Amino acid sequence: MSREYTESPSRTYHADGKTALSMGISFASGVNVVEVGERVDQHLATLETRMPLGMELTTVYHQPQVVDEAVSGFLINLAEAVGIVILVLLLFMGLKSGVLMGLVLLITILGTFVMMSLHGIELQKISLGALIIALGMLVDNAIVVTEGMLIGLQRGKTKRQAAHEVVSQNRLPLLGATVIAITAFAPIGLSPDATGEFVGSLFWVLCYSLLLSWITALTLTPFFFDMFFREARERAPEEVQDAQEDPYRGVIFRVFRSLLGWAIRLRWLTLGGVLALLVVAVMSFGQVKNAFFPDASTPLFFVDVWTPEGTDVLETKQRMMRLEQQVLKMEKVNHVTSITGGGAQRFTLTYSPEDSYASFGQLIVETQDRDSREARMEEVIHLLRSQYPDVEYKVQALQVGPSAKASLEARLYGEDPAVLRQLAAKVRGVFEDEPLADSIRLSWRNRVNRLEPEFLDDQARRVGVTRDALHQALLINSDGESVGVYREGSELIPILLRGEEEQRFDLDTLASLNVWSEEQDTYVPAGSVMGPLKTELRDPLIKRRNRERMLAVYAEPMPLSGETAASVLGRIRPKVEAIELPEGYHLEWGGEFETSTDAQKSLFSSLPMGLLGMFVITVLLFSNLRQALAIWSIVPLTLIGIISGLIVFGAPFTFMALLGTLSLVGMVLKNAIVLVEEINVQLAEQEDRFQAVVQAAVSRVRPVSMAAITTMLGMIPLFPDAFFSSMAVVIVFGLGVATLLTLVVLPVAYCALFRIPTSKPAVSVV
Repeated sequence: MSREYTESPSRTYHADGKTALSMGISFASGVNVVEVGERVDQHLATLETRMPLGMELTTVYHQPQVVDEAVSGFLINLAEAVGIVILVLLLFMGLKSGVLMGLVLLITILGTFVMMSLHGIELQKISLGALIIALGMLVDNAIVVTEGMLIGLQRGKTKRQAAHEVVSQNRLPLLGATVIAITAFAPIGLSPDATGEFVGSLFWVLCYSLLLSWITALTLTPFFFDMFFREARERAPEEVQDAQEDPYRGVIFRVFRSLLGWAIRLRWLTLGGVLALLVVAVMSFGQVKNAFFPDASTPLFFVDVWTPEGTDVLETKQRMMRLEQQVLKMEKVNHVTSITGGGAQRFTLTYSPEDSYASFGQLIVETQDRDSREARMEEVIHLLRSQYPDVEYKVQALQVGPSAKASLEARLYGEDPAVLRQLAAKVRGVFEDEPLADSIRLSWRNRVNRLEPEFLDDQARRVGVTRDALHQALLINSDGESVGVYREGSELIPILLRGEEEQRFDLDTLASLNVWSEEQDTYVPAGSVMGPLKTELRDPLIKRRNRERMLAVYAEPMPLSGETAASVLGRIRPKVEAIELPEGYHLEWGGEFETSTDAQKSLFSSLPMGLLGMFVITVLLFSNLRQALAIWSIVPLTLIGIISGLIVFGAPFTFMALLGTLSLVGMVLKNAIVLVEEINVQLAEQEDRFQAVVQAAVSRVRPVSMAAITTMLGMIPLFPDAFFSSMAVVIVFGLGVATLLTLVVLPVAYCALFRIPTSKPAVSVV
């Protein structure tokens, strides 16, 4: 009797070239990951003196450290964004007004933190990113109130009168605009799939912060205004008369007034030009790359290796150890973890471990930074192609969002495995002909030779040998039969009965193996109940999906080529779908296409009701359908800025860019509602409807522009972030163009819908 390691381990680990064991720690829901990680590190430090000589502890993925760095970095981004917003307010609104609104902004953010704590939302990348996205919108309401009170003071009103007038006039429009902005994000929070769970906190943080911004704008803003503008006094009648000068007599206002006047006079030319730009933008959308989620900024990447199916796990291990040593010698590689026989323990939400296969191995490579990660990925791919020509591989960076089995996946369904193999060969040929496709492989892998002894039933009955008896004899001669369990502390170690080492796995001696006969109460040769060995090709893996046989062809976009899965799919999809399928067989696309489609389907399932609710709120705010149509006419035109921004930066249209587009709808509608409300006020005060529309637009130049500028500049810290960069591009460019459209095109559309002439006197609008 001897005690040994199994000859066919199910899974083995190596860390930096040394044999290793893997231990994982998962965190309970709702705990502070960083604090728990620090306590675990402290406890492990106390165990170092008790660790056996020659044993060391290395970390594959330290989530508390990653979270701490990410949250700390995002808190810095948040502070930078807040600083930028306050600086812009100080520059354009004056010292007192800037400090006033900065103070209101800080109180709103602190209140949002309180609401997040009550809701159980942790400080993490999504929730902090939501605050940065909301920054510009958080000061919108305060800007409107402060601007209205400043204008009221210039026109000779007291602070109380100015505050009462601006709050009474704007509280419902601002509430409606805030609710519409929140509703624009609702599909994110209501999305029931994994993507909705991943980014769901975005909606709740925006909901709480925007509602608090409305409350603080109507309450704290007038209060702080009274504190900061104490020198303002009630004016004498003659001073009030002198104060009736136009507060919008600056150069910028005069230029804008002239420009807007010409745009309204040439209204059809203006609207036609904008529609032409929209058509050009939509036609240019084909130049924008589509992607689901980008790679994470963590300097970590995976090398998945599939040796030919049928390879022994120890042979796979030897290959992985060789590859591991080669990768360790590369520059700026900190650690390499090697796993053979399956994937690693799941250590982060976006990591999906591979199933257990003897022919599979994986390297987890940690580099010094993101740039060195990209360089090492390219180097590893070149190494695999040149020195490991018989393996299939996949080299991929750590993902930041939900990921699929493969970026490109064509699924073939049918009954006959042979026919599925033939169809898969044709699909694989299309994939291989595409230079931008890489890591092409089949879910069923290659066929393998299988030795199967023939059991002679008639002869076995004559000598009294059963199939189980023959199976037991063959098992003892190979892997061994479990005959008991040895308990050592809390460990249960199997006891195996095996033949002599020199006799194991010897095909020449199979016929002479002893097989027990119950009837004869003795051993008989296995050759008396076995026919000749037959070798035949078999499918080692046959997978089903929805109870149908399914063979998938996998591929990845060529790494570091700049191409996305969507762009490569667009090139190969027509060719694959042109393959004629027999009756009873069908094709389905999986991979990133399916994941993205499911996420968008979940998102858009609640979007129609959300848009309808937003439109109904707009109609109820003004009790006028044409005014609501004028407001909503601006929304499609934001595509001009969105598409142009993505093309200029070469950024892909990711899922986060889609969320940015939805958020942009709320921002645009909010500014448009404020402008239309001011138009209604001016129409009630002036006889000339044309001048009333122009005056309303001029009076909203500063608050609308300031709200847009603060939002756009607040996005600057998000540009370097891989996760939020595409969203930042969408919001910055979309909002920039939308602001111009709101201030110019909306008054033009309003005049066109209400047939307001440029010279006739006003008539009441109903």
